Amino acid sequence: MKHKITTPCLQNIVITDELIGHYTDIVADKLLDYQWRILNDKVEDAEKSYVVDNFRKAAGEKQGKHQGAIFCDTDAYKWLETVAYCLASGRAKQFEPIADELIELIGRAQQPDGYLNTYFTLSYPEEKWKNLAEGHELYGAGHLIEAAVAYYSATGKEALLQIACKMADLICQVFGEGGLEGYPGHQEIELALVKLYRTTGEEKYLDMAEHFIKVRGEKPNYLMKEMRAPGKRRIFPEFVDYDERYAQSHDVPVKQTSAEGHAVRAVYMYSAMADIARECQDEEMAEACKVLWNNVTGKRMYITGGIGSSGYLERFTTDYDLPNDRMYCESCASVGLMMFGQRMNVLTGEAEYYDVVEKALHNTVLAGISAEGDRYFYVNPLEVWPDNCIPGTSMQHVKPVRQRWFACACCPPNIARTLASIGQYIYAQDEKGIYINQFISSTLNTEIPRGSLQLGMKADPVKKGKVVFDIDAKVESPFVIRIRIPGYFRKITFTMDGKPITPALEKGYAVVAVSKDGHQTLEMQGEVKPCWLTANENVRSDIGRIALSYGPYVYCLEETDNGRLLSNIYVDPKEQVEVQQEKNNLPGNLPVLRFKSKRLHTGVKNLYGEPDFRMEECESKAVPYCLWGNRENGEMTVWVNAVL
Repeated sequence: MKHKITTPCLQNIVITDELIGHYTDIVADKLLDYQWRILNDKVEDAEKSYVVDNFRKAAGEKQGKHQGAIFCDTDAYKWLETVAYCLASGRAKQFEPIADELIELIGRAQQPDGYLNTYFTLSYPEEKWKNLAEGHELYGAGHLIEAAVAYYSATGKEALLQIACKMADLICQVFGEGGLEGYPGHQEIELALVKLYRTTGEEKYLDMAEHFIKVRGEKPNYLMKEMRAPGKRRIFPEFVDYDERYAQSHDVPVKQTSAEGHAVRAVYMYSAMADIARECQDEEMAEACKVLWNNVTGKRMYITGGIGSSGYLERFTTDYDLPNDRMYCESCASVGLMMFGQRMNVLTGEAEYYDVVEKALHNTVLAGISAEGDRYFYVNPLEVWPDNCIPGTSMQHVKPVRQRWFACACCPPNIARTLASIGQYIYAQDEKGIYINQFISSTLNTEIPRGSLQLGMKADPVKKGKVVFDIDAKVESPFVIRIRIPGYFRKITFTMDGKPITPALEKGYAVVAVSKDGHQTLEMQGEVKPCWLTANENVRSDIGRIALSYGPYVYCLEETDNGRLLSNIYVDPKEQVEVQQEKNNLPGNLPVLRFKSKRLHTGVKNLYGEPDFRMEECESKAVPYCLWGNRENGEMTVWVNAVL
């Protein structure tokens, strides 16, 4: 925890990548407008959000009770955070006056003591701070703070930051020493308070974040006491099965050894723990983070970087329980996993955490948004048979097509703010130089110790197996560039200005020393091939099945390319895979993969009968999972049967 790793200002990073750049452009050029219209209930055939309307009511400018999800204030906060990141990159300036007007409205909705939550203000003012298990007050405050920090950083304007500080001050007063007992039912405020501390320098915010983490799970269990209180009004009927593990309060966080309960709550808490471990030099908490990370990624994570396997209560279940067709894998959970991985890298200096960040981003997070930016997946299955995604069944949470919006709409604005701030996952720096953590074409202009650096990265690891860095440095002393070595890169070589070099390897990074001014070209060349993968034998859902990966991308089969009954396709894992470039109107111009396969026919005409198996020779085509569902609707599968 001695590293001083920081993130360069987003203002200094420009995304030029063909795939990721498509989505960052979509966020700035189309999505902000679309989601703003959603927040104002102006999109036909979409779930109403009531978000702006609720703020107007809370400000006394309109009559009526709260409508929509109890936590829908956060959709406005995440929209503002996305605007901030777009402004920081020099985009979407037409939304700044709109954002300022929304901030003024939010300020008018804030209570004199700093309290800000339209649900309780409008409908149940007598219940403030009395239902932490269900109420999401502290969760909402967390997203307010994150938006405020981002907007202040991007614009220098303090209005939203002052609103957030006023709310944070109230929280410190209410829950501080001698105040109310309790902690958030849904974690988020903890990591936000750390951000606020870093922005303002006010140590009470860090102290409050640490307090919320350390009292969680103490006995008697506060959240369970709330839930069992006689006569208490329940907000969520499904919480009849609420238990200690659901909200990660079954034990104090530093003693937890497995990922339990609601997946988003869990990784938000783990992210805060990593932040606090770093800020407070807490070795015990740092070690707990490593244990929890290893459990999540080693036993409870999908091949796509998705987490949370249960379709009921959006939660983790047990080790290796990873069903493909009725899973959950909420988009927000993979966003949270990216956040956790980034913080673990900062905490330890180890590059391996970004392998998972890359996996989650390039598969589940991108899959959660349509190529046009106006349709979304909340749930990210690895196998879809549209006919059985039926309302009123155990499959109703699985949607075979992306949706315009959701009554519980946390995922769409979460994906938006993540993509708008993607630069924070590409680069980092410390007192010795910079880190390259993601291979996403972009440019960076930053100050380094005793000098300045302009860096251009042209990354094409999949199609060409090459990443080229154009370096323009003005330095008085040498610095280093640390480049993450991804597991899918083989036979790696480096050259500087065309001459072979052999960088040192430290903690998963190739460390290249740069000792002179002016322009230099650093090139990393490797071999990247399509690869068949299978799962640990304890993953019962995947026994005898294989999946195809190419670089950071997991590939899938779609009905539009391969016909129906994808479950009948068999492949020899030794089968050669052909990489082909095709025009398919999908973002990024990524290759498609083709391979010979077989299709099983049972020979049974009735529902059941004697087997008359026959294998038909055929060819299959796979596309990146992150782009599935952008053409025709139909079946999809990641895992196919192996010919044994």
